[in-house]
Amino acid sequence: MILPELQAKSAKWDGSMNVVLTGSIAFDYLMTYPGYFRDHIVPEHLDSITLSFLVDTLERVRGGTAPNIGYTMALLGGKPLVFGTVGEDAGEYLTWLQQVGVDTRFIKTVPGVFTASFFANTDKANNQISSFYTGAMAHARDLSMTSLDEVHPDLVVISPNDPAAMDRYVAECRTSGTPYLYDPGQQVARSTGEELCRGVQGARLLFVNEYEWELLQKHACMTAEEILATVPIVVITLGKDGVEIHQNGKVFSLPAVPERVIIDPTGVGDAFRGGFLRGYQLGLNLKVCAEIGSLAAVYCLENKGPQAHHYTIREFIDRYHLYFDDQGALDALMK
Repeated sequence: MILPELQAKSAKWDGSMNVVLTGSIAFDYLMTYPGYFRDHIVPEHLDSITLSFLVDTLERVRGGTAPNIGYTMALLGGKPLVFGTVGEDAGEYLTWLQQVGVDTRFIKTVPGVFTASFFANTDKANNQISSFYTGAMAHARDLSMTSLDEVHPDLVVISPNDPAAMDRYVAECRTSGTPYLYDPGQQVARSTGEELCRGVQGARLLFVNEYEWELLQKHACMTAEEILATVPIVVITLGKDGVEIHQNGKVFSLPAVPERVIIDPTGVGDAFRGGFLRGYQLGLNLKVCAEIGSLAAVYCLENKGPQAHHYTIREFIDRYHLYFDDQGALDALMK
């Protein structure tokens, strides 16, 4: 079954839809552990757990949900705008984003603090234990979506960020009537139930992975049925099992694209969102949007870090056709 594309009066389906990406902007410190975390967990002593892992590698790469999503959108010909905060150490990062086609004019540099940092340790099974330092991201709550008036956003993506900032952007989008995609991600665990409910109840689209889907129901005190009845489009990513899309009582499942090699899972979900949003920006049906997202995610998985993958649009389309039939829809990427 091919789900119909969502029609929205404010959307510009000629590809000129203004997509504004809010969320963390960070440096990622990626480590690899040559064993399995599960071998060092003693279930009967979880109340006093103390673990330290000697890692083999450490790399610092560009990351953060908003620019990760934007990077993939830009690779596919989009011109995403990132809205957020960085520290005084982010000059080179901002230059990089501008060079790859991401609009950075609404990224505010906060003096005297460092850019947010993500520390991820990945084991042989691609499981991760991670920590996040907020840094300049804590100042995202001081930014207002009203400063985007000159842009006239058609869709705002509210992805993991300072929880107070996320709640503010939800409120401002709801007040202005601006459609938004709610992507609470890791902040499901940090946000209050009231904040999560507000985010869900006004969303045009909701993105979560399968674990976050269960956690969202627990913390927001809403059942799956209530969420699905509230949000027009709900996208649940299932890792190696693909993706599940719910739209107005209908459901569609799509298998994952086979990877050629697994290097690093960091940023894979963001790459999926970037691919999906580029298709959505072009007005493609949700099945094709999800297929674009699934392939974009695999490209990320096959590289080290969330912004290390690269391809031409022609290369992307050729690989897409190994698994999917778009019936010419992807010609829109070449325009």
